[in-house]
Amino acid sequence: MSKSSPVKIGVFVPGECQLLDLACVDVFCMMSKEYLSVLPMLPKHITDIAPSVEIFYITSPEAKTKAETILLTANLNIRATHDITDAEVQPGKLDVVLVPGPDPSASWEKPIIDFLQAHSRCETTDVLSVCTGIFLCGAAGLLDGRTACGPRGLQDVIQKKHPTVKLVGEKYRWIQDGNFWSSGK
Repeated sequence: MSKSSPVKIGVFVPGECQLLDLACVDVFCMMSKEYLSVLPMLPKHITDIAPSVEIFYITSPEAKTKAETILLTANLNIRATHDITDAEVQPGKLDVVLVPGPDPSASWEKPIIDFLQAHSRCETTDVLSVCTGIFLCGAAGLLDGRTACGPRGLQDVIQKKHPTVKLVGEKYRWIQDGNFWSSGK
C-alpha cells in the first residue's frame, strides 16, 4: 500500500464554544493510523487502511495573542495550535474545517468571516458545522441558498437571519449540501 498524505483537520475556534460540539473531533483522531496502531487487538489490515490524521486548533490572531488558552463551556481551556494567518491552515491546505457551536448571539470580526468563506470556496475542503456553529457559518454566508440543519429549538431564529437557507433540522440530524455539512441536536 502506498503512503498517502495525512488528512488535515482544522478545528476553527475563534472564541468560546461548546465542549460537546468540539469533542466530535475525537472521532477523527480515533480513526487515524496513529491511534489504531497502538491497539494490538485490531487486525493489521484495519491499521493499514487507516489514514494518518493531523489536527490543527485554529483561532484568531488576537485570541491567540491575548490568552494562552481558549475557554470552552464546562470551564475547560484548550490551547490553539494556529491562528488564521498561519500558512499551514490557509484555504487548500486543510481537508476538513470543523466549526463547533459558539454562543448563537456572538459576532465575529471580518478576518474570521473571510477565513471561513475562503475555506468554503475551496472544493477540496469540507466545512462541518456542529449545532450552533451554523450561526458562524451563516455569518460567513455559507447558508445562502443551501439546505442545512441546526439545533431544532433554533430553526426559526436561523431562518429569520438567513431567509434563503432551506432548513431540514426538524426531519434530519445532519445533511450535506456540496462541501458544507451541518448538524443539530
